[in-house]
Amino acid sequence: MRTELGKIQKAFFGFGGYQDAQFGVGFTLGGSAWGVSDFRGGWGMEPSSHAKWTAEENSHVISEACTWLRDILKAAGKTDVSQLAGTPIEATFDGMKLSSWRVLTEVI
Repeated sequence: MRTELGKIQKAFFGFGGYQDAQFGVGFTLGGSAWGVSDFRGGWGMEPSSHAKWTAEENSHVISEACTWLRDILKAAGKTDVSQLAGTPIEATFDGMKLSSWRVLTEVI
């Protein structure tokens, strides 16, 4: 495990994730020598007859993504997702995989 300092380079709410077919919140994070994306959300369509998920389960996942975004906005002292670019963060990696990240509230 290692930690890296960086900033939110881009934040959005809308379609993204897997083949841009999901609906939720996404971030591009980066530092001087690293960059990574993070997305949370559900599918951006109603389930087909072959889906292994229900509309209710999908709504719950999208709701969790909104709660996650709310908490990030509060930590950063912002009111809108468009204001998050440039916010300092600390990212934790397990090898090359992003494990977690947080707003550096200590420097805001």
